[in-house]
Amino acid sequence: MFDTIIFELAGRPVLLIDLVSSILGLTCVVLAGRNSKYNFWVGYLYTAALFFLFWNRNLYASLLLQPISLAINILGHWRWTHPKKEEATAKGELKVSMLSWPWRIMSVSAVLLVAGLWGWILDSLFPADPHPYLDCTVTVLILTAQLLSALKKWDCWIAWLLVNISQLILHISVGNVFMPIVSGLYLVNGIWSLVTWIKLYRKNG
Repeated sequence: MFDTIIFELAGRPVLLIDLVSSILGLTCVVLAGRNSKYNFWVGYLYTAALFFLFWNRNLYASLLLQPISLAINILGHWRWTHPKKEEATAKGELKVSMLSWPWRIMSVSAVLLVAGLWGWILDSLFPADPHPYLDCTVTVLILTAQLLSALKKWDCWIAWLLVNISQLILHISVGNVFMPIVSGLYLVNGIWSLVTWIKLYRKNG
């Protein structure tokens, strides 16, 4: 069912799972960018759709990401809806906050270290993956962006922008046509959300 071809774009087939995951993903990030807690409900469906999508594409690092992604989604759902008193806005919502510079430096260092190590392991265990290091870099960036989003850190959108750019490169490199367009839409939403969250940070800071 998920392997059903629904149309072709530039001579490349677009599968049903491509379209479903794209719609769910865009809906999820648009809701998150608008500071809506309902992004997490869509996120649960999106995680399931991505599992099938990455299985079909042989992107194993991204495939193994999904159980962790689900756990982060649950954490974020709880944090956004059950903030501590000092973290809550007047409406009882979790405030947007920022990482300190030391934490930013540690985060970047951790991403580079884990992505490099994971890429080496993936290249050894799953030679079918066409771009293990790029695949792992995107994977680690997504985990970082999701965790920061779960904690409602403004910095998550910087990470998401890096994810969007990396995914553009990844999808183009494996010959996808439809997904680069979707990644471009993610990029536009990321820029929009970056501005929206900085306004929320200044308003509730």
